Amino acid sequence: MSLTGVALLVVLVLLAAYAVSLYNGLVRLKHGVSKAWANIDVLLKQRHEELPKLVETCKQYMQYEQATLERVIAARAAVANAREQHDVGALGKAESGLRAGLGQLFALAENYPELKANDSFRHLQQRISGLESGIADRRELYNEAVNLNNVRVEQFPDVLIARLFAFKAAELLEFSEAEKADVDLKSLFG
Repeated sequence: MSLTGVALLVVLVLLAAYAVSLYNGLVRLKHGVSKAWANIDVLLKQRHEELPKLVETCKQYMQYEQATLERVIAARAAVANAREQHDVGALGKAESGLRAGLGQLFALAENYPELKANDSFRHLQQRISGLESGIADRRELYNEAVNLNNVRVEQFPDVLIARLFAFKAAELLEFSEAEKADVDLKSLFG
Protein backbone atom coordinates (compact mmCIF):
# COMPACT_ATOMS: atom_id res chain seq x y z
CA MET A 1 0.00 0.00 0.00
CA SER A 2 1.30 3.42 -0.93
CA LEU A 3 1.87 6.31 1.42
CA THR A 4 -1.18 8.09 -0.02
CA GLY A 5 -3.32 5.02 0.61
CA VAL A 6 -2.14 4.79 4.21
CA ALA A 7 -2.79 8.52 4.75
CA LEU A 8 -6.28 8.18 3.24
CA LEU A 9 -6.99 5.16 5.46
CA VAL A 10 -5.83 7.07 8.57
CA VAL A 11 -8.06 10.04 7.65
CA LEU A 12 -11.06 7.73 7.13
CA VAL A 13 -10.47 5.99 10.47
CA LEU A 14 -10.22 9.38 12.22
CA LEU A 15 -13.42 10.60 10.55
CA ALA A 16 -15.22 7.41 11.54
CA ALA A 17 -13.99 7.75 15.13
CA TYR A 18 -15.15 11.39 15.19
CA ALA A 19 -18.59 10.40 13.83
CA VAL A 20 -18.89 7.67 16.47
CA SER A 21 -17.91 10.19 19.14
CA LEU A 22 -20.61 12.62 17.94
CA TYR A 23 -23.19 9.82 17.83
CA ASN A 24 -22.33 8.66 21.35
CA GLY A 25 -22.55 12.23 22.64
CA LEU A 26 -26.04 12.60 21.16
CA VAL A 27 -27.11 9.28 22.67
CA ARG A 28 -25.82 10.41 26.08
CA LEU A 29 -27.81 13.65 25.83
CA LYS A 30 -30.99 11.87 24.71
CA HIS A 31 -30.77 9.54 27.68
CA GLY A 32 -30.02 12.49 29.96
CA VAL A 33 -33.36 14.00 28.94
CA SER A 34 -35.11 10.68 29.62
CA LYS A 35 -33.44 10.38 33.01
CA ALA A 36 -34.41 13.94 33.95
CA TRP A 37 -38.02 13.20 32.93
CA ALA A 38 -38.02 10.02 35.02
CA ASN A 39 -36.81 12.03 38.05
CA ILE A 40 -39.76 14.42 37.65
CA ASP A 41 -42.12 11.51 37.14
CA VAL A 42 -41.15 9.95 40.49
CA LEU A 43 -42.12 13.11 42.37
CA LEU A 44 -45.30 13.57 40.35
CA LYS A 45 -46.36 10.03 41.29
CA GLN A 46 -45.61 10.65 44.96
CA ARG A 47 -47.62 13.88 44.95
CA HIS A 48 -50.41 12.12 43.04
CA GLU A 49 -50.66 9.60 45.88
CA GLU A 50 -50.67 12.28 48.61
CA LEU A 51 -53.36 14.57 47.13
CA PRO A 52 -56.38 12.30 47.82
CA LYS A 53 -55.31 12.08 51.46
CA LEU A 54 -55.14 15.87 51.64
CA VAL A 55 -58.54 16.30 50.00
CA GLU A 56 -60.12 13.73 52.35
CA THR A 57 -58.64 15.48 55.38
CA CYS A 58 -59.94 18.83 54.14
CA LYS A 59 -63.42 17.47 53.37
CA GLN A 60 -63.92 16.74 57.06
CA TYR A 61 -63.58 20.45 57.88
CA MET A 62 -64.35 22.39 54.69
CA GLN A 63 -67.98 21.53 53.92
CA TYR A 64 -68.53 24.79 52.03
CA GLU A 65 -65.42 24.60 49.85
CA GLN A 66 -66.44 21.72 47.58
CA ALA A 67 -65.70 23.63 44.37
CA THR A 68 -62.08 24.15 45.43
CA LEU A 69 -61.68 20.50 46.40
CA GLU A 70 -63.20 19.39 43.08
CA ARG A 71 -60.80 21.68 41.15
CA VAL A 72 -57.85 20.07 42.92
CA ILE A 73 -59.18 16.59 42.11
CA ALA A 74 -59.77 17.50 38.44
CA ALA A 75 -56.33 19.09 38.14
CA ARG A 76 -54.76 16.00 39.72
CA ALA A 77 -56.42 13.84 37.06
CA ALA A 78 -55.20 16.14 34.27
CA VAL A 79 -51.61 15.97 35.57
CA ALA A 80 -51.80 12.18 35.81
CA ASN A 81 -53.13 11.90 32.26
CA ALA A 82 -50.44 14.18 30.81
CA ARG A 83 -47.73 12.37 32.79
CA GLU A 84 -48.86 8.94 31.62
CA GLN A 85 -48.91 10.10 28.00
CA HIS A 86 -45.52 11.83 28.33
CA ASP A 87 -47.14 15.02 26.96
CA VAL A 88 -44.82 17.72 28.29
CA GLY A 89 -46.94 20.61 26.94
CA ALA A 90 -50.15 19.31 28.51
CA LEU A 91 -48.28 18.58 31.74
CA GLY A 92 -47.16 22.20 31.99
CA LYS A 93 -50.76 23.42 31.63
CA ALA A 94 -52.12 20.82 34.04
CA GLU A 95 -49.41 21.60 36.60
CA SER A 96 -50.38 25.27 36.46
CA GLY A 97 -53.99 24.37 37.24
CA LEU A 98 -53.02 22.03 40.05
CA ARG A 99 -50.66 24.51 41.66
CA ALA A 100 -53.32 27.23 41.51
CA GLY A 101 -55.85 24.86 43.11
CA LEU A 102 -53.44 23.85 45.85
CA GLY A 103 -52.58 27.48 46.53
CA GLN A 104 -56.26 28.30 46.89
CA LEU A 105 -56.85 25.22 49.07
CA PHE A 106 -54.00 26.11 51.43
CA ALA A 107 -55.18 29.73 51.57
CA LEU A 108 -58.75 28.66 52.38
CA ALA A 109 -57.42 26.36 55.10
CA GLU A 110 -56.45 29.51 56.98
CA ASN A 111 -60.19 30.02 57.61
CA TYR A 112 -60.47 26.67 59.40
CA PRO A 113 -58.46 26.66 62.65
CA GLU A 114 -59.43 23.05 63.43
CA LEU A 115 -58.08 21.96 60.06
CA LYS A 116 -54.83 23.91 60.48
CA ALA A 117 -54.39 22.27 63.89
CA ASN A 118 -54.93 18.77 62.47
CA ASP A 119 -51.65 16.82 62.51
CA SER A 120 -52.54 14.91 59.37
CA PHE A 121 -53.28 18.13 57.45
CA ARG A 122 -50.05 19.77 58.60
CA HIS A 123 -48.03 16.69 57.67
CA LEU A 124 -49.67 16.45 54.23
CA GLN A 125 -49.24 20.18 53.62
CA GLN A 126 -45.53 19.95 54.46
CA ARG A 127 -45.10 16.80 52.38
CA ILE A 128 -46.82 18.30 49.34
CA SER A 129 -44.90 21.56 49.70
CA GLY A 130 -41.66 19.57 49.82
CA LEU A 131 -42.67 17.62 46.74
CA GLU A 132 -43.52 20.88 44.96
CA SER A 133 -40.02 22.19 45.68
CA GLY A 134 -38.50 18.95 44.43
CA ILE A 135 -40.57 19.10 41.24
CA ALA A 136 -39.43 22.68 40.64
CA ASP A 137 -35.78 21.68 41.12
CA ARG A 138 -36.09 18.68 38.86
CA ARG A 139 -37.98 20.69 36.24
CA GLU A 140 -34.98 23.01 36.12
CA LEU A 141 -32.63 20.04 35.63
CA TYR A 142 -34.93 18.58 32.97
CA ASN A 143 -35.04 21.85 31.05
CA GLU A 144 -31.25 22.08 31.22
CA ALA A 145 -30.93 18.54 29.81
CA VAL A 146 -33.42 19.42 27.07
CA ASN A 147 -31.51 22.60 26.24
CA LEU A 148 -28.19 20.74 25.97
CA ASN A 149 -29.82 18.12 23.75
CA ASN A 150 -31.55 20.67 21.53
CA VAL A 151 -28.39 22.72 21.00
CA ARG A 152 -26.39 19.66 20.01
CA VAL A 153 -28.97 18.31 17.53
CA GLU A 154 -29.00 21.70 15.79
CA GLN A 155 -25.32 22.64 15.74
CA PHE A 156 -22.86 21.63 13.06
CA PRO A 157 -21.47 18.95 12.64
CA ASP A 158 -23.75 17.18 15.15
CA VAL A 159 -26.79 18.03 13.04
CA LEU A 160 -25.51 15.71 10.31
CA ILE A 161 -25.40 12.73 12.66
CA ALA A 162 -28.66 13.80 14.35
CA ARG A 163 -30.53 13.88 11.02
CA LEU A 164 -28.96 10.65 9.84
CA PHE A 165 -30.05 8.78 12.98
CA ALA A 166 -33.31 10.72 13.60
CA PHE A 167 -32.33 12.41 16.86
CA LYS A 168 -35.04 14.92 17.73
CA ALA A 169 -35.27 18.08 19.77
CA ALA A 170 -37.11 17.60 23.08
CA GLU A 171 -39.83 19.85 24.50
CA LEU A 172 -39.17 22.11 27.47
CA LEU A 173 -41.43 21.77 30.50
CA GLU A 174 -42.96 25.22 30.85
CA PHE A 175 -45.72 26.54 33.03
CA SER A 176 -48.29 29.12 32.04
CA GLU A 177 -47.76 32.85 32.46
CA ALA A 178 -50.42 32.82 35.18
CA GLU A 179 -48.23 30.53 37.30
CA LYS A 180 -45.19 32.75 36.86
CA ALA A 181 -47.11 35.87 37.90
CA ASP A 182 -47.23 37.11 41.47
CA VAL A 183 -50.00 35.57 43.55
CA ASP A 184 -52.96 37.87 44.22
CA LEU A 185 -53.50 37.15 47.93
CA LYS A 186 -56.60 39.35 48.10
CA SER A 187 -58.39 37.13 45.57
CA LEU A 188 -57.49 34.02 47.55
CA PHE A 189 -58.98 35.37 50.76
CA GLY A 190 -61.86 37.28 49.15
